Amino acid sequence: MAMPTLRNGNLSALPLREFVLEGFRGGIQALLFAVFLALYVVTVLGNVPMIVVITLDARLHSPMYFFLKNLSSLDLCYSSVIAPSALANFLSSKAISFRGCAAQLFFFSFLGTTEAILLAVMAYDRFMAICSPLQYPLTMCPATCVRLVLGAYCGGCLNSIIETSLTFQLPFCNSNRIDHFFCDVPPLLRLACANTALNELVMFGICGFILVGAILGILVSYGYIAVTILRMRSGSGRHKLFSTCGSHLTAVSLFYGTVFVMYAQPGAVGSMEQGKVVSVFYTLVIPMLNPLFYSLRNKDVKDALRRLGQVHSQAEDGVP
Repeated sequence: MAMPTLRNGNLSALPLREFVLEGFRGGIQALLFAVFLALYVVTVLGNVPMIVVITLDARLHSPMYFFLKNLSSLDLCYSSVIAPSALANFLSSKAISFRGCAAQLFFFSFLGTTEAILLAVMAYDRFMAICSPLQYPLTMCPATCVRLVLGAYCGGCLNSIIETSLTFQLPFCNSNRIDHFFCDVPPLLRLACANTALNELVMFGICGFILVGAILGILVSYGYIAVTILRMRSGSGRHKLFSTCGSHLTAVSLFYGTVFVMYAQPGAVGSMEQGKVVSVFYTLVIPMLNPLFYSLRNKDVKDALRRLGQVHSQAEDGVP
């Protein structure tokens, strides 16, 4: 593959071998490295125990925790697509190969879209559990749960294929320097020397469709849930349901809010500096916070973690 050449200070439209991720300008790289490392370590330490405890504890083998385990897996993979590469760029070369950039964009879009759909599925699960408890075991059987999760992954894969293929079929000749800390659609479109109106329209359309559809599903689900909870006579039952649903609503609000700011509004492509800060939230901060929301406010998860710790302690002491 031919190397790009300079013409009038810009790169020609010859095929590129690599991009350069500029990251955060003017920042102290060592400080940024420490912040990103801390966020990523907490993300791993929060999501891995959630996956392990839900897998090992039979009392958590229910639809809600099946979806929660998938959410933790997505958060772990989602942040792992971005954080290790960003950490390496803070300390050494900021270059990323053309194919590496395409792969990062594909998996980032795939996992992010899947999580957006999965959050809507989790709202539907809570709706069925609270509003139709007698039908819940039949409606949300294991086969249905697997199909819902597979549907979320298929939707994420389809969106990722469309966005990645449309983005990397463009000729890049303005520069090979990406004004971001990872490969994403908006900063890549700024490097293209062709009309990107179609790409921006497709990104806005797909993201808008997914966000509007998922948010409407969540609002309808929680509207029925709120009515059902308010009709309950038991104060303790009402408090427990509000606590469980509150964790999910907090995660939903943070995730959809930051994604909307970045992708689902006209002109989002043009605000890269704001986009970098917002991107830190949905790539690192939210995956770090999700297990805290669901574990600290969930008695079943805390009890399961306590039982797992006791089993591990007994195994170390040689107690059968």
